[in-house]
Amino acid sequence: MTTKIFVNLHVADTKAAVDFFGGLGFALDADMTSDDAACLVIGENISAMLVAEPFFKEITGRDIADTGAVQEVALAISVDSRQRVDALVDGAVAAGGRAAGEPQDEEFMYSRGFRDLDGHLWNVLHMPVSG
Repeated sequence: MTTKIFVNLHVADTKAAVDFFGGLGFALDADMTSDDAACLVIGENISAMLVAEPFFKEITGRDIADTGAVQEVALAISVDSRQRVDALVDGAVAAGGRAAGEPQDEEFMYSRGFRDLDGHLWNVLHMPVSG
């Protein structure tokens, strides 16, 4: 059995979120996309559902977290090189996101972070294979 994970994130403007992440090189699963939500493919078994805020509130039955005041989730994705870390974060900032924190350059890992258009925190990291 293959297990997949779908992380649901509320977004103020679905099209703007799709354009933002598409500009960073992420693909969209058109079969799982509608006016209310878009399925952003992050990896073979992980996707992010970019859910319009009214629909997100409807399906969760809860108020939406104000990402300017509270942290509802911190997402971390690993990539294959330090250059890809920098390209993703620099691209996110150029597309309207915000840099988050300082780069972390440890012996075992290099990472940087950004906040997307809706304030969700994304940490991008590269862990070189030793040996």
